[in-house]
Amino acid sequence: MSLSTTLSAIRSMSLEDRIHLVQAIWDEIAADQSAVELTDAQKEELDRRLAAYEAAPDCVVPWEEVQARAEERLGK
Repeated sequence: MSLSTTLSAIRSMSLEDRIHLVQAIWDEIAADQSAVELTDAQKEELDRRLAAYEAAPDCVVPWEEVQARAEERLGK
């Protein structure tokens, strides 16, 4: 299947299905961490976020809550 055919098929999907597709693709990429090299700026940002979390571990929002809020905004 060509890229243009794939993109055409994706465009015909509902927004919800496209979001699920992106999540699935991202999960696949994240599972193969050896294939992705972080830039220095990305490493610094991760270090900054980790330090912020370690300084205030109770000031976080669980992923499930973030996802529920996003779905609520989308009218699900």
